[in-house]
Amino acid sequence: MHKSEIRKKYKKLRTELSEADIERMSLEIANRSLELPVWDYRFYHIFLSIAEQKEVDTEFLLHILQGKDKEVVIPRADNKTGNLVNYLLTDQTVIKKSRWNIPEPQEGIEISTEKIEVVFIPLLAFDEKGHRVGYGKGFYDRFLASCRPDLVKIGLSFFKPVEEIKEVFSSDVPLNYCVTPDKIYEFHH
Repeated sequence: MHKSEIRKKYKKLRTELSEADIERMSLEIANRSLELPVWDYRFYHIFLSIAEQKEVDTEFLLHILQGKDKEVVIPRADNKTGNLVNYLLTDQTVIKKSRWNIPEPQEGIEISTEKIEVVFIPLLAFDEKGHRVGYGKGFYDRFLASCRPDLVKIGLSFFKPVEEIKEVFSSDVPLNYCVTPDKIYEFHH
């Protein structure tokens, strides 16, 4: 399938999910993530969910990270540069929704991409090779390309993989894992 078709299909599938479905599956994804071999790192980057887009609710995963005393890093999109600016999440972090309803930190302690060791990535769909389809703006591909080479990249999805995403570009950064409510998919590149 082509990315435009995938976006359309998976946005529609998400609209059919109830709030109860999203909460249940998001909790299953968070619990399943405990099986990942990634809990010995220090800096974890996580997106804050856009409820209006019916994304995986990362609040459960956030509680796991905080319970394990990890350094949690959250992004803010800089629409002028097309890059993510990443901030340490602290008790003082002020979070407001952007005009796209993205919960974002307003300011704080900026964290360089070299420090980030694990990143949880939003997506609309992924394929059996670990390629993903996002919203198409390229924020995460640019961000991931600027990170350390040994970065662990974990997608979060309510749905199983599609067989193959056509139009994979050299700038598309593949996942190491994708966590769904039923299974962890592992990819080797």
